[in-house]
Amino acid sequence: MIQEFKTGTQLEGDQADTEFAAALDAGFHAGGWPEALRHAIAVRLVQQKNKTAYVSPFQVAQLYADAGDKDDAFDYLKRAYQEHDVYLYELPTDFQFDSLRSDPRYTELIHKIGFPQ
Repeated sequence: MIQEFKTGTQLEGDQADTEFAAALDAGFHAGGWPEALRHAIAVRLVQQKNKTAYVSPFQVAQLYADAGDKDDAFDYLKRAYQEHDVYLYELPTDFQFDSLRSDPRYTELIHKIGFPQ
């Protein structure tokens, strides 16, 4: 799946996503999915810091949640809410956030956004 994503980003010509896909690929080869996530997060944070691409805080939160880092996931979900990130509509159904659903911060965020509980 990573290879297909990498090929797709190259065909689209999106340099930021190509760099992201390459980080996923390199990380996966270095240590499996957990390492792929660490590489991907690092690339997105550098892109955000250097302003070389728009980096959705929601998508960074997905990476952190998938990596099991709840605190950073919630920090980025808070940023997504503050920035009115368009991807927030996915929050109630995105499987990557399943590990966060039992946390009171998740319930609070769902309520603030206005989703039914």
